[in-house]
Amino acid sequence: MVRFGIAGFGLHATRRLMPGFAQAENCRVTALSRRNLQQARQSAAQYNIPLAFDSTEKLCQSPEVDAVFVTTPNASHLPDTLAAIRSGKPVLCEKPMGMNAAECRQMVEAARQSKVLLGVAQIFRFENSTAALRDWIAEGRIGKPVFARSEFSLQVGPQHPRAWIRDPAIAGGGPLADVGVHCIDTLRFILRDEVVRVSAQGRFDRDTGNVENAATLLLEFAQGTLGLVLVSFQTEYRTPLEVVGTEATLRGDDALNVDKPIALELRRGGAAVEVSTVSNASAYARQVKAFAAAVEGKAAFPVPGDQGWQNQLILDAAYRSIRTGHAEDVPRIRTWGGPG
Repeated sequence: MVRFGIAGFGLHATRRLMPGFAQAENCRVTALSRRNLQQARQSAAQYNIPLAFDSTEKLCQSPEVDAVFVTTPNASHLPDTLAAIRSGKPVLCEKPMGMNAAECRQMVEAARQSKVLLGVAQIFRFENSTAALRDWIAEGRIGKPVFARSEFSLQVGPQHPRAWIRDPAIAGGGPLADVGVHCIDTLRFILRDEVVRVSAQGRFDRDTGNVENAATLLLEFAQGTLGLVLVSFQTEYRTPLEVVGTEATLRGDDALNVDKPIALELRRGGAAVEVSTVSNASAYARQVKAFAAAVEGKAAFPVPGDQGWQNQLILDAAYRSIRTGHAEDVPRIRTWGGPG
């Protein structure tokens, strides 16, 4: 049994992580931290968690914590991850892994030097929908992928519970950093390919201030596929995913959601020739179970910190492209072997 401490116990922890831990038999939450100790104790009492702290540092030092799940705001990922590494605690860090690629590199190198397990919580790698699409593409059922499109849109107004989400000093960006990283990682994962160049455009307005409220990315993959990513903070919740090949098309409306079943379609000649309905309801449980298994030395965690670093290199190139108006090359981590 692996005992987790959740650093930054907020909306994501209550809505997604705790239900996932409830389904995972090889791990449990024994500690949490919030900036306000009284609020931390209230959350601990509400969820029957034994220990409450007012800092990640104190949580990491607890002998009742075997592994740390960093879910604090983005600007805190670096110091909180490094705190866990200094304490010798395996650490699973939420996406985006850092504010920029330099931060991600610092985390990866610190973990490597200290021989501490570091993973990044790209939850959609644990979904049945993405696993099915990945397998169908690898089996050649659509021929050679020509286009791949992933969209992630949601409403983020001024009263959103994550009040920091539109502050660039804390969030690092708008929907591109928040959910665009999901789209980027998903396309890399299902195509088993790497992004070599990105062109991006962002839209800004008074409501979202200094971060983009919508963005589009054109991703050029090493094997020739062209990827399109669309993200927004101003529309209804949408996560459609489509891959168009030389022989057929794969499509799923809201393919990345975890709340309702998804119908995945294999289409030829303008009609669905095969439909498979899958559920992603257990994705969060599978994520923490996989990390706990890695902590116990039973299996490698499928999304190591290098993956978060590579995603951030793509995000950094996208933001450069928005500023320059030009396509930007994406460097590749030399020590890393591929998208899994």
